[in-house]
Amino acid sequence: MNRKGSYVLDSTRIKTEIPGPKSKALMERKRHAVSRGWANAIPVFVEEARGALITDVDGNTFIDFAGGIGAMNVGHVDPRVAEAVKEQVGSLIHTAFQAAPYEPFVELAEKLNALVPGGFERKTIFANSGSEAIENAVKIARSHTGREAVLAFENGLHGRTLLAMTLTSKPGPFKEGFGPFAPEIHRVLAPYPYRCPAGEECSEGCKGDCFAFVERALANEVAVENLAAIIVEPVSGEGGFIPFPDFYLRQLRQLCDEHGVLLIADEIQTGLGRTGKMFAIEHSGVAPDLLAASKSLAGGLPLSAVTGRAEVMDSVEPGGLGGTFGGNPVACAAALTILRIFEEDDLLSRAGAIGARVMGAMREMQEKHPDVIGEVRGRGAMVAMELVKDPVSRAYDRERAARVMENALQRGLMLLTAGQQGNVIRTLMPLPITDGELEEGLSILAHALDETASRPSRAPHTR
Repeated sequence: MNRKGSYVLDSTRIKTEIPGPKSKALMERKRHAVSRGWANAIPVFVEEARGALITDVDGNTFIDFAGGIGAMNVGHVDPRVAEAVKEQVGSLIHTAFQAAPYEPFVELAEKLNALVPGGFERKTIFANSGSEAIENAVKIARSHTGREAVLAFENGLHGRTLLAMTLTSKPGPFKEGFGPFAPEIHRVLAPYPYRCPAGEECSEGCKGDCFAFVERALANEVAVENLAAIIVEPVSGEGGFIPFPDFYLRQLRQLCDEHGVLLIADEIQTGLGRTGKMFAIEHSGVAPDLLAASKSLAGGLPLSAVTGRAEVMDSVEPGGLGGTFGGNPVACAAALTILRIFEEDDLLSRAGAIGARVMGAMREMQEKHPDVIGEVRGRGAMVAMELVKDPVSRAYDRERAARVMENALQRGLMLLTAGQQGNVIRTLMPLPITDGELEEGLSILAHALDETASRPSRAPHTR
């Protein structure tokens, strides 16, 4: 599989069974102390992490292809980030910006205003999480337009708070039992070339018919005169790493311009260099009216941002936006350092190189296992493979994806699944990962696929 030569797996990484005895003991404590609603994808407890390596409490070391669900683009515990955090903690931890402001908040806003695409003046606010950023973006859009409705897409995940959860497409486990949901949220089918909702003829690449679903919704479901915003992930994250075609994003931009609707880019997972651009929507040449960022913005510290057109951001009255911890000085110091690291280490180029290598390796795996891997797709270092029970029906193979993830973990590789049916293996490795670690991780993934491909899956899910 490996064009760069057979890479020898490091057998010293794993010292105990997975999970080891200390992780098992901690998981039992968690069972008694933490709500069962807070699940764990990977059953080991972490003791420390550096770069792209994670060590658990039992001394096992894993190559990290999960990346804190996209929050560790600059790697774990970069010494420059750690030093900036220590320095900030030594001088100021918290005042609440709306009570007593401080410079790092303003400086970071200036940096993001310069980075977010658009040939217009921009302004920024900060919050704590991706969900809060999305909720604030919708609030701002409604305030500016005087309209109520928001259009979202299938396969989208926008958060777990009430409005963000309503915008989210996937019912289980994110929405089950949590209704009633927020009003005036409308959803349309998203472009998905491998499973094109417009017909089989688009299976090898969307030809544009999918946009008709947006036009149909505006004709039959929601009046465009009441539509405040359209929200889109340039690459569906939890939905399965499905890139929105560039032409489709340009059509959304044109529609919004024609009808006075705001375009919101949810860059919570795609932003901060993951796709080879600072923000994924840049690939299409489209400038959103509002852009939400979080996850890798502060390298694991809780911070999110909404950046947008100045006149849109200023449509909210003073006091209408804010939060006790939003734009905390420690998180802002980390974020400022991370933006500097992107320049110093040329991480955007690194993301492109990683993406090309992962895409190539996964396509080699697909050539070897065409009955198992239905599609390899992604953008930059945001690459995934969709596992199916057979290439004709394309029935989702969630069971095999779980087995691949478990097999890889036993060999020392952390992975996550995605997709509406959990049948997509996604990769979110930190961008400073070494070539050796990347090759070893890909070799482990290839081994895991080889072993699970020889075992049939059970009864198929419907397509």
